[in-house]
Amino acid sequence: MIRKDMFFALIIIVAWGFNFIVMRWGLDELTPMMLGGLRFLVIGMIGCFFFSRPKTPLLWCIGYALSLNFGQFAFLFSAMSFGMPAGLASLVLQSQAIFTLLFAVLLLKETVRPYQVLAIGVAIGGLAVIGFDNDDSTMTALGFGLTLAAGSSWALGNIFTKIISRKGYDANLNLIVWSSWVPAIPFFLCAYFIDGSDVMWSNIVNLNLKTMATLAYLSLFATLAGYGLWSYLLSRYPAATVAPLTLGVPVVGLTSAEIFLSETVSTVQWIGILVVLLGLILNTFGGRWLKKVSQRDA
Repeated sequence: MIRKDMFFALIIIVAWGFNFIVMRWGLDELTPMMLGGLRFLVIGMIGCFFFSRPKTPLLWCIGYALSLNFGQFAFLFSAMSFGMPAGLASLVLQSQAIFTLLFAVLLLKETVRPYQVLAIGVAIGGLAVIGFDNDDSTMTALGFGLTLAAGSSWALGNIFTKIISRKGYDANLNLIVWSSWVPAIPFFLCAYFIDGSDVMWSNIVNLNLKTMATLAYLSLFATLAGYGLWSYLLSRYPAATVAPLTLGVPVVGLTSAEIFLSETVSTVQWIGILVVLLGLILNTFGGRWLKKVSQRDA
């Protein structure tokens, strides 16, 4: 990568890692469903003026939006409200890589290579270490489980993205922007039935500068700018070069949570974190390493 693009890559890693800290701040002001609904409403309202409507069929847009946008963040915001620390959430959410592989085998009939099976096993082992450690009382089993559910929803969204791309439709920032109108509806419906109309109205009328700054960060910086730069890098470099950048997100998330939220991680959980990262690295680079070994032997 040239120096300018390396700077863009760093912006993405920091923006997406710090994203979890901003989510925590947002949940201090808004309920999970209201935060989700307002986030995607802002993306749709502002983004539609700058991005053209994709030609993707409506049903595919709905499936993509309900899994990647509504499912992922409904579970994630709820998890963080029910005892999932922001730093650990940034790491556990990367379980989407495991679920994506599993869903690709079950739904797309893709084949999994031996190194990917090993990577899944290693990552699951690390997640188990994190999930069953009781030394850190700040993390609850419910929060951990909901974060895994968020990861599985993200993975299902990845499958929709693959199918949409294979059919020759748009699966880029245009789709992200225009599909944001869809999750706002179930988010607000859930807010009505879970929180009640009085709480919804209170969240709206009590919007302050902190809340608006949170929504601006989540909507404009982390989503529009973040995914815009991500699409730019993917258009200039191979996916194998760009994809490993996401490994830096939980590193920023964990570090930022310790600095800004005073979150602590137990020794056992740090071991689990390192094991998960090892599994993710193996999944990302395993094919490349095997190719180099086979070429060297030949």
